[in-house]
Amino acid sequence: MMRKERRVKEPIVALMKDRYEERSIINALELLPMDQIIKAGDVVVITPNWVKAKFPYTGTVVGPHTLQKLIQYIKTKNPKKIYIATGSGGDPTPKVMKAVGYDQIIQEEEVEFLDLNYGPYTELDLANGTVSSTKINKLIEEMDVLISFTQLKHHEEATVSAGIKNIALGWPPAEIHGFPKKDLGIHEDLHGFIVAMAKKIPIDLTIISADKTMIGTGPSDGKAVDTPGLIIAGTDPVATDTIGARLLGFLPQAVQYIYTLYKEGVGAAQPEKMVLRGITLEEAENIFSQAAYDQKIALDKEKIKDIHGNR
Repeated sequence: MMRKERRVKEPIVALMKDRYEERSIINALELLPMDQIIKAGDVVVITPNWVKAKFPYTGTVVGPHTLQKLIQYIKTKNPKKIYIATGSGGDPTPKVMKAVGYDQIIQEEEVEFLDLNYGPYTELDLANGTVSSTKINKLIEEMDVLISFTQLKHHEEATVSAGIKNIALGWPPAEIHGFPKKDLGIHEDLHGFIVAMAKKIPIDLTIISADKTMIGTGPSDGKAVDTPGLIIAGTDPVATDTIGARLLGFLPQAVQYIYTLYKEGVGAAQPEKMVLRGITLEEAENIFSQAAYDQKIALDKEKIKDIHGNR
């Protein structure tokens, strides 16, 4: 049976900055109600951002060692099974997996890899005028918990690429939609498609790494900003992506799919209605902007702005 809602409704977002990304990700997760998100006997799916066969230092894909640390942490919750499942849009998924070294991590941790670019399929109906349905891997019917693990990026069409877009574009099969998944119209209304997918595929845990954030353009040809160990993790994908977008200088309305999901009640985009833990939002924005622009530019300087930036 297909899941209809995420495990934890409360919008809790943790921001963490440690010297090492692997350590920071665990510290961030420890600030979340992980025992409610992952329970013993669950089938847990991690969808990492493997958009193209480029190394993590470019900001294109997630770090293999951080992925390994995440797998090891999830094992402490005694799941029935852990899948690493994604469908690359820029290169064949196995090419990305081998080029970056994810295959070694999967082998060492004895978890199962599944290429979402191929079947067996089920049909997923979407409330989208351009792409009204898509075939999607049947894993969607087996999983209990979905984790989106991605890098934070500027994106040339989606404005921001973070946890929600990672699922919305990682799950549709390239066997059907083509490389880079543009053949059947996803990109004719990209924001609308992302919204439709987000409504159908609840994300239980969103992990956004700003350890290497891509700016300038994305998802694979921008400049990587080096901010070691800067991590955002949350229970509500809309809230988590909203906080990620703020590091890039965007309020919710600047990112069409985030604002639409908020307006349609899928998740929180008002910081005052989120539970923020860890380092402050202003501190995270200062860390990122100093690294990116050689100047501290905090959107939320001294006080967190409301959804429209009023003070």
